Amino acid sequence: MKQRFEAEQTALSEQLTLRDGFDPAALQTCAGVDLAYWNEGETERAVCCIVVIDMNTHEVIEKKRFDGVITVPYMPGFLAYRELPLIEKCMALLDSKPDIWFFDGNGCLHPRRMGSASQASFLLDSCTPTVGVAKTYYRVNGAEYTDPDEQAGSFTEIIVDGEVRGRALRTHEGVKPVFVSAGNNITLDTAMRLTIALTDKESHIPIPTRLADLETHVAREELRNGVHQD
Repeated sequence: MKQRFEAEQTALSEQLTLRDGFDPAALQTCAGVDLAYWNEGETERAVCCIVVIDMNTHEVIEKKRFDGVITVPYMPGFLAYRELPLIEKCMALLDSKPDIWFFDGNGCLHPRRMGSASQASFLLDSCTPTVGVAKTYYRVNGAEYTDPDEQAGSFTEIIVDGEVRGRALRTHEGVKPVFVSAGNNITLDTAMRLTIALTDKESHIPIPTRLADLETHVAREELRNGVHQD
Protein backbone atom coordinates (compact mmCIF):
# COMPACT_ATOMS: atom_id res chain seq x y z
CA MET A 1 0.00 0.00 0.00
CA LYS A 2 2.71 2.48 1.00
CA GLN A 3 4.74 1.84 -2.16
CA ARG A 4 1.67 2.32 -4.34
CA PHE A 5 0.72 5.55 -2.56
CA GLU A 6 4.27 6.86 -2.88
CA ALA A 7 4.35 6.12 -6.61
CA GLU A 8 0.98 7.82 -7.12
CA GLN A 9 2.05 10.92 -5.22
CA THR A 10 5.31 11.14 -7.12
CA ALA A 11 3.45 10.98 -10.43
CA LEU A 12 0.91 13.59 -9.33
CA SER A 13 3.64 15.96 -8.13
CA GLU A 14 4.86 16.27 -11.71
CA GLN A 15 1.46 17.72 -12.63
CA LEU A 16 1.49 20.52 -10.06
CA THR A 17 1.27 24.08 -11.36
CA LEU A 18 2.79 26.42 -8.80
CA ARG A 19 1.92 29.68 -10.50
CA ASP A 20 -1.03 32.06 -10.45
CA GLY A 21 -3.34 31.39 -13.37
CA PHE A 22 -5.92 33.80 -11.99
CA ASP A 23 -6.36 37.36 -10.77
CA PRO A 24 -6.41 37.27 -6.95
CA ALA A 25 -8.56 40.40 -6.91
CA ALA A 26 -11.24 38.56 -8.91
CA LEU A 27 -11.70 35.81 -6.33
CA GLN A 28 -15.22 35.94 -4.92
CA THR A 29 -15.65 32.82 -2.78
CA CYS A 30 -13.41 30.61 -0.69
CA ALA A 31 -13.96 27.15 0.79
CA GLY A 32 -12.39 25.93 4.02
CA VAL A 33 -11.93 22.20 4.64
CA ASP A 34 -11.28 20.32 7.87
CA LEU A 35 -11.86 16.85 9.35
CA ALA A 36 -12.37 15.50 12.86
CA TYR A 37 -11.83 11.90 13.94
CA TRP A 38 -13.19 9.62 16.65
CA ASN A 39 -13.43 5.93 17.48
CA GLU A 40 -16.51 3.77 17.87
CA GLY A 41 -15.18 0.58 19.39
CA GLU A 42 -12.50 -0.62 17.00
CA THR A 43 -13.85 1.45 14.12
CA GLU A 44 -12.26 4.80 13.30
CA ARG A 45 -14.62 7.39 11.85
CA ALA A 46 -14.27 10.97 10.68
CA VAL A 47 -16.41 13.83 9.50
CA CYS A 48 -15.40 16.29 6.78
CA CYS A 49 -16.83 19.79 6.94
CA ILE A 50 -16.63 22.39 4.19
CA VAL A 51 -17.59 26.03 4.76
CA VAL A 52 -17.81 28.44 1.83
CA ILE A 53 -17.51 32.16 2.54
CA ASP A 54 -17.62 35.40 0.60
CA MET A 55 -14.04 36.62 0.12
CA ASN A 56 -14.98 40.25 0.71
CA THR A 57 -17.62 40.20 3.43
CA HIS A 58 -16.53 36.90 5.04
CA GLU A 59 -20.19 35.91 5.31
CA VAL A 60 -20.97 32.19 5.17
CA ILE A 61 -22.54 31.16 1.85
CA GLU A 62 -23.03 27.49 2.64
CA LYS A 63 -21.68 24.65 4.72
CA LYS A 64 -21.78 20.89 4.21
CA ARG A 65 -20.57 17.80 6.03
CA PHE A 66 -20.05 14.12 5.28
CA ASP A 67 -18.99 11.39 7.69
CA GLY A 68 -17.76 7.85 7.22
CA VAL A 69 -15.41 5.08 8.25
CA ILE A 70 -11.68 5.59 7.86
CA THR A 71 -10.22 2.59 6.07
CA VAL A 72 -6.58 3.65 5.59
CA PRO A 73 -4.25 3.45 8.63
CA TYR A 74 -2.25 6.52 9.58
CA MET A 75 1.10 6.67 7.81
CA PRO A 76 3.24 9.83 7.83
CA GLY A 77 3.15 11.45 4.40
CA PHE A 78 -0.05 9.73 3.29
CA LEU A 79 -2.73 11.61 5.25
CA ALA A 80 -4.53 12.51 2.03
CA TYR A 81 -5.48 8.87 1.47
CA ARG A 82 -7.33 8.84 4.78
CA GLU A 83 -9.12 12.11 4.08
CA LEU A 84 -9.83 12.26 0.35
CA PRO A 85 -12.75 9.81 0.23
CA LEU A 86 -14.74 11.96 2.67
CA ILE A 87 -13.53 15.23 1.18
CA GLU A 88 -14.65 14.17 -2.29
CA LYS A 89 -18.11 13.17 -1.10
CA CYS A 90 -18.48 16.38 0.87
CA MET A 91 -17.40 18.44 -2.14
CA ALA A 92 -20.16 16.78 -4.19
CA LEU A 93 -22.78 18.15 -1.78
CA LEU A 94 -21.91 21.79 -2.43
CA ASP A 95 -24.35 23.97 -4.33
CA SER A 96 -21.69 26.55 -5.19
CA LYS A 97 -18.33 26.32 -6.93
CA PRO A 98 -15.70 28.05 -4.74
CA ASP A 99 -13.00 30.07 -6.47
CA ILE A 100 -10.25 28.93 -4.09
CA TRP A 101 -9.86 26.25 -1.42
CA PHE A 102 -8.07 26.40 1.94
CA PHE A 103 -7.19 23.16 3.75
CA ASP A 104 -6.25 22.61 7.37
CA GLY A 105 -3.00 20.86 6.46
CA ASN A 106 -0.12 21.06 4.04
CA GLY A 107 0.30 21.49 0.33
CA CYS A 108 3.82 21.29 -1.10
CA LEU A 109 5.31 21.18 2.38
CA HIS A 110 5.52 17.42 2.05
CA PRO A 111 8.19 14.87 1.05
CA ARG A 112 6.65 14.52 -2.42
CA ARG A 113 4.86 17.92 -2.51
CA MET A 114 1.60 16.02 -2.02
CA GLY A 115 0.02 17.18 1.22
CA SER A 116 -3.77 17.09 1.39
CA ALA A 117 -4.12 20.56 -0.16
CA SER A 118 -2.10 19.48 -3.19
CA GLN A 119 -3.57 16.01 -3.63
CA ALA A 120 -7.17 17.20 -3.14
CA SER A 121 -6.69 19.71 -5.96
CA PHE A 122 -6.94 16.85 -8.45
CA LEU A 123 -10.56 16.36 -7.39
CA LEU A 124 -11.32 19.89 -8.58
CA ASP A 125 -11.22 21.68 -11.91
CA SER A 126 -7.69 21.76 -13.24
CA CYS A 127 -7.27 25.50 -12.68
CA THR A 128 -8.76 25.86 -9.19
CA PRO A 129 -6.14 27.10 -6.67
CA THR A 130 -5.65 25.35 -3.34
CA VAL A 131 -3.73 26.41 -0.23
CA GLY A 132 -2.55 24.49 2.82
CA VAL A 133 -2.40 26.23 6.20
CA ALA A 134 -1.31 23.93 9.02
CA LYS A 135 -1.43 24.74 12.73
CA THR A 136 1.44 22.39 13.55
CA TYR A 137 4.75 21.89 11.81
CA TYR A 138 5.31 18.79 9.71
CA ARG A 139 9.06 18.26 9.49
CA VAL A 140 9.90 17.23 5.93
CA ASN A 141 13.17 15.39 5.35
CA GLY A 142 14.52 16.78 8.61
CA ALA A 143 14.01 20.41 7.57
CA GLU A 144 13.68 22.82 10.50
CA TYR A 145 12.27 26.33 10.52
CA THR A 146 13.21 29.50 12.34
CA ASP A 147 10.54 31.35 14.29
CA PRO A 148 9.50 34.55 12.50
CA ASP A 149 9.65 37.91 14.25
CA GLU A 150 6.81 38.70 16.64
CA GLN A 151 5.20 41.30 14.37
CA ALA A 152 2.08 40.35 12.42
CA GLY A 153 2.95 39.42 8.85
CA SER A 154 6.48 38.29 9.68
CA PHE A 155 7.57 35.01 8.13
CA THR A 156 10.49 32.69 7.58
CA GLU A 157 10.98 30.31 4.72
CA ILE A 158 10.98 26.53 5.07
CA ILE A 159 13.56 25.03 2.74
CA VAL A 160 13.52 21.36 1.81
CA ASP A 161 16.28 19.94 -0.37
CA GLY A 162 17.23 23.44 -1.50
CA GLU A 163 13.65 24.38 -2.45
CA VAL A 164 11.31 26.75 -0.61
CA ARG A 165 8.31 24.53 0.21
CA GLY A 166 6.47 26.74 2.68
CA ARG A 167 6.59 29.56 5.19
CA ALA A 168 6.15 29.91 8.92
CA LEU A 169 3.84 32.94 9.12
CA ARG A 170 2.92 35.07 12.13
CA THR A 171 -0.64 36.18 11.41
CA HIS A 172 -0.98 38.18 14.66
CA GLU A 173 1.59 39.72 16.96
CA GLY A 174 2.70 37.34 19.67
CA VAL A 175 0.73 34.27 18.53
CA LYS A 176 2.05 30.94 17.30
CA PRO A 177 2.93 30.88 13.59
CA VAL A 178 0.96 28.91 11.03
CA PHE A 179 2.62 26.98 8.22
CA VAL A 180 1.57 28.07 4.75
CA SER A 181 2.27 26.16 1.56
CA ALA A 182 0.93 26.30 -1.97
CA GLY A 183 -1.35 23.40 -2.82
CA ASN A 184 -1.75 23.72 -6.58
CA ASN A 185 -2.41 26.42 -9.21
CA ILE A 186 -1.04 29.18 -6.97
CA THR A 187 2.30 30.67 -5.91
CA LEU A 188 3.52 30.65 -2.34
CA ASP A 189 3.57 34.47 -2.33
CA THR A 190 -0.12 34.65 -3.25
CA ALA A 191 -1.03 31.85 -0.86
CA MET A 192 0.58 33.79 1.98
CA ARG A 193 -1.04 37.12 1.06
CA LEU A 194 -4.47 35.51 0.91
CA THR A 195 -3.87 33.74 4.23
CA ILE A 196 -3.19 37.11 5.87
CA ALA A 197 -6.19 38.74 4.16
CA LEU A 198 -8.51 35.97 5.34
CA THR A 199 -7.34 35.98 8.96
CA ASP A 200 -9.27 38.22 11.34
CA LYS A 201 -8.82 39.11 15.01
CA GLU A 202 -10.82 36.10 16.18
CA SER A 203 -8.04 33.57 15.49
CA HIS A 204 -4.54 33.10 14.12
CA ILE A 205 -5.81 30.77 11.36
CA PRO A 206 -7.79 31.81 8.25
CA ILE A 207 -11.55 32.26 8.57
CA PRO A 208 -12.53 29.45 6.16
CA THR A 209 -10.58 26.71 7.95
CA ARG A 210 -11.43 28.13 11.38
CA LEU A 211 -15.14 27.90 10.58
CA ALA A 212 -14.69 24.41 9.13
CA ASP A 213 -12.83 23.38 12.28
CA LEU A 214 -15.66 24.65 14.48
CA GLU A 215 -18.16 22.75 12.34
CA THR A 216 -16.22 19.49 12.72
CA HIS A 217 -16.35 19.73 16.49
CA VAL A 218 -20.11 20.27 16.47
CA ALA A 219 -20.65 17.52 13.91
CA ARG A 220 -18.49 15.03 15.76
CA GLU A 221 -20.45 15.47 18.97
CA GLU A 222 -23.74 15.03 17.12
CA LEU A 223 -22.55 11.99 15.19
CA ARG A 224 -21.11 10.07 18.09
CA ASN A 225 -24.64 9.11 19.10
CA GLY A 226 -26.50 10.02 15.93
CA VAL A 227 -27.18 8.78 12.42
CA HIS A 228 -24.27 8.33 10.05
CA GLN A 229 -24.21 9.05 6.33
CA ASP A 230 -22.41 5.89 5.19
